[in-house]
Amino acid sequence: MTRIISIPLQESLSEEEPIELGDITQPQYGHFLEEYELGKTFKHPRGLTIFPAFAQEFATTFMQANPLYLNEHYAQSIGFERMLVSPLMVLNIAFGLSVQNDSEQAIAHLGYYDVIFTRPVYIGETLQSETKVLYRRWRGVDKPGIVRVRTLARNQNREIVISYERAILVPPSETVLEELSESGSPTSRKTDENLVIELPFSGPKSLRSLTGNNTYYEDYRLGQIILHRNGRTVTDEHIPWTYRLGNTHPLHYDRQYSSTRTGPMSGEPTVFGGIVFAWLEGLASRDISENALCDIGYTEGYHTNPVKTGDTLYALSRVLAKKDCQSDLGIGTITTQLVGIKNMTGEHALEQYGQAIFQRESNKQRNNRIPVKIFEIERRLLVKKGAAWI
Repeated sequence: MTRIISIPLQESLSEEEPIELGDITQPQYGHFLEEYELGKTFKHPRGLTIFPAFAQEFATTFMQANPLYLNEHYAQSIGFERMLVSPLMVLNIAFGLSVQNDSEQAIAHLGYYDVIFTRPVYIGETLQSETKVLYRRWRGVDKPGIVRVRTLARNQNREIVISYERAILVPPSETVLEELSESGSPTSRKTDENLVIELPFSGPKSLRSLTGNNTYYEDYRLGQIILHRNGRTVTDEHIPWTYRLGNTHPLHYDRQYSSTRTGPMSGEPTVFGGIVFAWLEGLASRDISENALCDIGYTEGYHTNPVKTGDTLYALSRVLAKKDCQSDLGIGTITTQLVGIKNMTGEHALEQYGQAIFQRESNKQRNNRIPVKIFEIERRLLVKKGAAWI
């Protein structure tokens, strides 16, 4: 039932009301280390509806080559209801919406773990996020602690579309002067050998003209290293994209805030890591995932150095594993390692650093880490076989 509310007009009051400086508040968002209690769940505000222009602008801005996220005819030809939202957009929205509660007080995001895309997201759907605390580690009064959380994003039907874990470096508040108890487990890794993926396609179709010819399952070889040719120079466009994706951490768009930081995160605003991730995946997409039917997920990955406006990003991939799936569907899975570098091409990075470019930075001594390396992650894709789909 429609209700009519009558509100009387009012004269201007700002000049008449006395100015009192004794009642000032400055709302604070995010949480300090002691507030991350084991099992606590944060329901994140707002949510975000993914309209067609928003989804396609993300896919093109972040250089996506898979037509599932660009071409509605292609998506429907395979069996999807309509065009899909890029999985990296889904991840960025789930992540961004969580920042106000999870990490607006954080010093750094440390890593991604067990990212699983549980169902496709269609254009027009609305996503909301929630996060559960899995682990908290105290490192001293004057040191930030480590928190591990699991975030879920659901669509408007309350169906889970993505699940992932991440580790966050979080300081205690200034009022904490004694040791906090360690709680939970730093890892909840689980096998996904029996992971079930429900996709709507019924079998191979001839769609040769809509994708390239070198990204089918049989085109990849174990141990193969692929240098993705093009780079992408980051401009201040990253600042509006940060807030468009729901991320409220001032480190990414407030120069006054970022200039007060110390270390490599100081100075100009640091580019939101999820955006860096999306650009690197996009740079690799026409060589790796153009013929993918879905992103299964990402096993483990880290941002190893910050990115600022003016940096140019390049990507490299290494094929780690291949596995046949149902032969009647003409599909298989590939596992790759995606590495991002800045201000140096992949060719030059291999010439200078060799095998070390693919070795995990966290396993190296600090003086052996690669300064131009910005990102590393493992991913799994469900990919068409050319013999069946061409």
